[in-house]
Amino acid sequence: MKYEIDKQEKFAIMRLEEENLNSLVAPILKSELVILSNEGVRNLILDLKDVKFVDSSGLSAILTGNRLWSEDKSFIITGVDHPSVKKLLEISRLDSILTLIPSIEESIDYIYMEEIERELNQGPDQDLEAM
Repeated sequence: MKYEIDKQEKFAIMRLEEENLNSLVAPILKSELVILSNEGVRNLILDLKDVKFVDSSGLSAILTGNRLWSEDKSFIITGVDHPSVKKLLEISRLDSILTLIPSIEESIDYIYMEEIERELNQGPDQDLEAM
């Protein structure tokens, strides 16, 4: 599987450099997602700009990422530009479950907004409990 990871302080961007997210690629993607989660990557942007085809095992890998980053974390899918990928996400109704954002820049903005919201929701009472 060809991919690139750009780790920043508050997030990481994983660019999948494959045309097919299928049964050959999906198990490797799942493994990489688990590794990133275990490394403590708080927010992940999965860039699917180069992906033109996704099968059921690819959807499963994406859902694994969504599950790994579910609590107080952000898992964002971006670059869903190819019509067949868009259509599959719509048909499977995953477009209502996943956080789909058009561009990397907008995804980064979204993460910073989420981080600010989490900090505000923490409130002073939770800060005292942590002491």
